[in-house]
Amino acid sequence: MLKDLKGSHIYRDLRLLVWPRRYLFVIGLVLILINRAAGLVLPGSTKYLIDDVVLNRQEQLLVTLAAIVGAAVLVQAVTSYALVQLLSTSAQQLIADMRVRIQRHIGRLPVRYYDSNKTGALVSRIMSDVEGVRNLVGTGLVEFIGGLFTAVIAFFLLLRINATMTGLALVFMAVFGIIVKKAFGKVRPMHRERGKINAEVTGRLTESLGGVRVVKGFHAEEREAATFAAGAGRLFDWVRRTLVMQSTVSLISTLFMGLVSVTVMIVGGRMLVRGDMTVGDFVAYTLYMGFMIAPVFQIVGIGNQISEAFAGLDRMQEVLGEEPEDLDPGRTQTVGEIRGHVRFENVIFEYDAGKPVLKEVSLDALPDTVTALVGPSGSGKSTLIGLVAAFAKPSGGRVRIDGIDLSTVRLDSFRSQLGVVLQDNFLFDGTIKENILFGRPEATDEEMKRAARIARVDEFALRMEHGNDTVIGERGVKLSGGQRQRVAIARAILADPRILILDEATSSLDSESEALIQEGLAALMKNRTTFVIAHRLSTIRSAHQILVLEDGRIIERGTHQELLRLRGRYFDLYTKQAGFEANRFVNPGEIPEPEASDSEAGRGLAVASVRTEEKL
Repeated sequence: MLKDLKGSHIYRDLRLLVWPRRYLFVIGLVLILINRAAGLVLPGSTKYLIDDVVLNRQEQLLVTLAAIVGAAVLVQAVTSYALVQLLSTSAQQLIADMRVRIQRHIGRLPVRYYDSNKTGALVSRIMSDVEGVRNLVGTGLVEFIGGLFTAVIAFFLLLRINATMTGLALVFMAVFGIIVKKAFGKVRPMHRERGKINAEVTGRLTESLGGVRVVKGFHAEEREAATFAAGAGRLFDWVRRTLVMQSTVSLISTLFMGLVSVTVMIVGGRMLVRGDMTVGDFVAYTLYMGFMIAPVFQIVGIGNQISEAFAGLDRMQEVLGEEPEDLDPGRTQTVGEIRGHVRFENVIFEYDAGKPVLKEVSLDALPDTVTALVGPSGSGKSTLIGLVAAFAKPSGGRVRIDGIDLSTVRLDSFRSQLGVVLQDNFLFDGTIKENILFGRPEATDEEMKRAARIARVDEFALRMEHGNDTVIGERGVKLSGGQRQRVAIARAILADPRILILDEATSSLDSESEALIQEGLAALMKNRTTFVIAHRLSTIRSAHQILVLEDGRIIERGTHQELLRLRGRYFDLYTKQAGFEANRFVNPGEIPEPEASDSEAGRGLAVASVRTEEKL
């Protein structure tokens, strides 16, 4: 994999980066060639200045030489300015385009990819890894090519002046080139490792800042500081290794320059004494030699940046190599508006081969019904819901929607009819209105207000200074848990889904608020297929079917009363949660209701449905 990334994939990505900007790149090359050609005028003029103007006293040539040099300098200044404006702007546009491309690709990856990658690490991939690419299509690469062009011209001019000294210098350059190639072969893996560690440190820092209340609640500031310091120390260690390698190359290049200079001084000095070379030729040769050697130092300077850019391309290619879930070749069917008949047929699911999380699960959820999932943590409830949402495919068996195999359905046509309300719903750092509209941005203001009214968002929003336009902070931090949950419910109501998933959707609410919001939920569930993950069993008494999961299997199913009469696992869970001793009651009907406020919530959907219908 790594070999491919370093070879054909890098060439492919470079072509994708450069080809759309080929006209700018060609213009940049023309400008740099003109710039470097103009730069050769000054060293070339010194020969005529010394030999003709000074030694032969041809003073009339002085004004002409000065005019030529002045014009060359002006050309250099104008082309340099144009290069920076043209290519630097293009490089920054490229960075923005690449960030958009990476973010869009990551957004299309399956949920399991996010489960195995930290948020901060993904942010680093999007924001940091792309940054170095500017040197591949910006002024860096063009100037490097321009330097090589200058070196080639200078080499032929040096051969014309003195082939012997040029041959000696070429030997030194060949040796140095081999050393530099090996050095940068080691620098690139260092940059890859450094980028990886930087992503890890960024990921941990993002987690720490996001969970600042937990950190402070456990007085763990020093521990988090120590963890970050350890990560920063690892990052520094790799930076130090990179700097050591760079400084070593710089040392060798300085020694190389010194050897070339000493060689030119000795050989050229003897030729001057013997009269085999004029003073003007010697000065011009020395200046031209500088132009030929300059790209060598330019390699040392830009080589690190280009190595970093290639390392970033490697890491970006790793992300781009992940298969987006919507490009699954098996997903070819587009569904219209679905009725919401969900059927599991002997479904098996494994995260790791040979370790099934769901085992031969079969169920039938009809439209306009509520299916509740009950069971201990790790029993497979969330995995089952994930299959309903098409976050993954079954390892065995079938999940069908209206008779169609869900694994063959295009995700865009299915998930647009899916609504989710989670126990810890994510809200964005925006206004209440923006968060409600997230599920259906094109909704009218009246539709948004209606959803907010049904979910009882208006009860607290209208008391705020800016109403629904109040900014709620990152993750909705300025709202209470119950308020955040109401906003999430309003978001689902506005989305108008055909299949609704509620994961302990009222867990953050007090009993009074829960009873009121059950009315909104009842309206939301009407004519929809609803799946509810419930830990508070009193909230699912009116579900059309309750599935009790344990160790990846459905061990009991039925209505609330049917399961109580069965006196099995559900009976035990319900009576223990209600605080009753099961042996005291012979018939399920003898089990008393919870206290008044809980009874209101316990009657849940049934009570709410009646109230909602009365209001509607």
